Amino acid sequence: MTNPRFLLLSGVMLMLAGIILPFLMVIHLLESTFLLNFFSWGASVAGLAFGTIGFALYAQRRK
Repeated sequence: MTNPRFLLLSGVMLMLAGIILPFLMVIHLLESTFLLNFFSWGASVAGLAFGTIGFALYAQRRK
């Protein structure tokens, strides 16, 4: 978990899930449920947090 590349990659994947899932709900390929909406929001927030921490660790190791 302290590897910046792992955190950045997992952050990007979670952010993509947070974008793709609502899009699939809007075009009615997935049924919009409370659990799926909450998971999509959580994936987006967690991806943002992982990406931010990953960038901070990457910058710290470059100094």
